[in-house]
Amino acid sequence: MSTTAHGPTRETSRWEAQRSFDELGRPLRGLTFCVVDLETTGGSAAAGSMITEIGAVKVRGGEVLGEFQTLVNPHTEIPAFIAVLTGISNSMVHDAPPIEAALPAFLDFAAGCVLVAHNAPFDVGFLQHFARQQGRPWPKLEVLDTAKLARRVITRDDAPNCKLSSLAKVFNSTTTPNHRALADARATVDVLHGLMERLGGLGVHTLEELQTFSARVSTAQRRKRHLAEGLPHSPGVYLFRDNRARVLYVGTSKDLRTRVRTYFTSSETRTRIGEMVGLAESVTGIECATPLEAEVRELRLIAEHKPKYNRRSRFPEKVHFLKLTREAWPRLSLVRKVLDDDADYLGPFSSRKTAEKCLAALHETFPVRQCSGRLPLTPSRSACVLAEMGRCLSPCDGSTDASAYAAVVRQLRDTLLRSPHEVVEAINQRMTALADRERFEEAGIHRDRLATFVRAAARTQRLTALTRCPEIVAARREDSGRWSVHVVRHGRLAAAGVIPPGADAHQYVRELTASAETVSGAPGPVPAATAEESEKILRWLESPGVRLVDVDGEWVCPLDGAARHLAIYDAANQSRLSLVPFDEQRLPSPVHRPVR
Repeated sequence: MSTTAHGPTRETSRWEAQRSFDELGRPLRGLTFCVVDLETTGGSAAAGSMITEIGAVKVRGGEVLGEFQTLVNPHTEIPAFIAVLTGISNSMVHDAPPIEAALPAFLDFAAGCVLVAHNAPFDVGFLQHFARQQGRPWPKLEVLDTAKLARRVITRDDAPNCKLSSLAKVFNSTTTPNHRALADARATVDVLHGLMERLGGLGVHTLEELQTFSARVSTAQRRKRHLAEGLPHSPGVYLFRDNRARVLYVGTSKDLRTRVRTYFTSSETRTRIGEMVGLAESVTGIECATPLEAEVRELRLIAEHKPKYNRRSRFPEKVHFLKLTREAWPRLSLVRKVLDDDADYLGPFSSRKTAEKCLAALHETFPVRQCSGRLPLTPSRSACVLAEMGRCLSPCDGSTDASAYAAVVRQLRDTLLRSPHEVVEAINQRMTALADRERFEEAGIHRDRLATFVRAAARTQRLTALTRCPEIVAARREDSGRWSVHVVRHGRLAAAGVIPPGADAHQYVRELTASAETVSGAPGPVPAATAEESEKILRWLESPGVRLVDVDGEWVCPLDGAARHLAIYDAANQSRLSLVPFDEQRLPSPVHRPVR
């Protein structure tokens, strides 16, 4: 554990240009900030993840006052997946102090400061968890999140996203983030200073102004507030249109009128949306019975109109699948459509690059042929390079017989449909071996492939479980006390409604089901709806308080399925990216509610 202090420097502070301002509130130049970063064994302290390193930098007026750095013994094995990411191995933390010693030392270092972190809920959440675990009161530290602040300041013209590495480049950080705590904290200091300097030109000079800053709204935007006046206070979908009635943007809300009004106030901070509002001439509202129906309608309208200012869900048709073919010598193939050909499919993937990572993970584990085209029952070709490297059973030249090849294909099919254990075990062993030899970059490639495969397999298994059910009827008591009811057929929302007060619930459900959209089943994991629609439905079905009224079919997932491996790989990926995107993504929950 080390702490260093620095005396006065003769260099000109980055804050000198601001020292002539007479600000109200607490001037930023006079505050002491403690910028902290953690490395951990996973993404959730509540789920048992531990801290492996703490790094912090104390700054005031743009000058470094001291630094704090310590490795932390987690008293548990560091997963190879995490070791590859951070470069912190079990041997490095063996003699390090435990969190019981490291946390008090850090809190002493940070006392009296404004705590700063990039994606602060993650780092501060871990620190608060272990403070509670030790029975230690959490000090009243104000917290500043540079990722959240960057989302208000940085545009896509500045950087493609708000991850630390991207912002470090934007602000010419003297330290390159490398997933070690102190280095990342130093880079965050430069990002903090860069953000504050940019905001200084916008009149933000105090902590209070910094905490409440949002993009300024033009007078022209405010004048368009009347566009929201005709909308109801109910859940639904809204469409901004231009002077030619073209759809510019589609959104959804539990309260249409209230949500649309925010587009004409200072609470709207997105630069591109400000541009959209400037072009808008009208807003159309579509009332929906439930928030879920609104979310589904939003997806369908975005896919139909492809509005310029919606960044997501515009091209649901642009997906890829991995296909395990049905032929004499099966192989894995990258395809764009699911056919009714009795083959097994994995996906959908939103990009070809992601699908290729998953394909590589499978080929690393199962030596099935990678050549294209069909082979006759008795092939007579020459062996390829992969066969010479031992990465293909080489049915082409008769090196394997049909029964041996079929046994490998059965393992591959079981991996796709039920248990990913073979792939997880094989690639984890390879990553561990590479990490032990400090070949972290190569190990990182295998880590990314494995994470991609686990997510794809979990997604496919969850979607398949839902879409193979001809009908699911479910209900939930909402905050208003009324029951919302949804009819789902083959993964597609077929009907939605709210039981009126005093109505016969059983009769209402029967009538809603009878009037629901007719949906035909089809092959593949997402036959009747887009994957995004089915995942929204899954999140609602798995939410607290949902009751299954009727299930036609079996809504189950394999006990040893890919979902059980999701937590560690998603946590490592989140840490690797250190990303708070401009439009936040929410991954679907991997847990199914049991069928009753």
